Amino acid sequence: MRVFIAGIMQGSKKGKGIVSQDYRQIIREVIHEKYPSAEVVDPFSLFPDSPEYDDERARQALLTMAEEAGNADILIAYLPVASMGTAIEMIRAYDNGKTVISISPMAENWVVRALSQRVFSTLDGFIEWMRSGGLEGHPV
Repeated sequence: MRVFIAGIMQGSKKGKGIVSQDYRQIIREVIHEKYPSAEVVDPFSLFPDSPEYDDERARQALLTMAEEAGNADILIAYLPVASMGTAIEMIRAYDNGKTVISISPMAENWVVRALSQRVFSTLDGFIEWMRSGGLEGHPV
């Protein structure tokens, strides 16, 4: 099983700063608790200095991660606020028939509600679901 962790990095921040990426480790750990052999693709781990990239490198990273999202079996999107990059990754996964799970209080957001098979309003809700066997029987 290949799981792609999508989620906010810069969001609506001005400048080159990023928001805390702690959620990525939490999601990775809960996946590996239930599925130790799962391959987890984490864009932040692959491109940790991405806010510093020049335009060409930024474009390459964005498109590479969109392609990776479309090739994963499951995409888990962490969206406490909107993220254009995550929306691109979600649509790539959705268009390729992959499972999209969102963690977001924005359940009425068109991207979240149209592309997600499951939406959790909080990270804790997602963790509880995973620990209770949420992905068991997933067709991958």
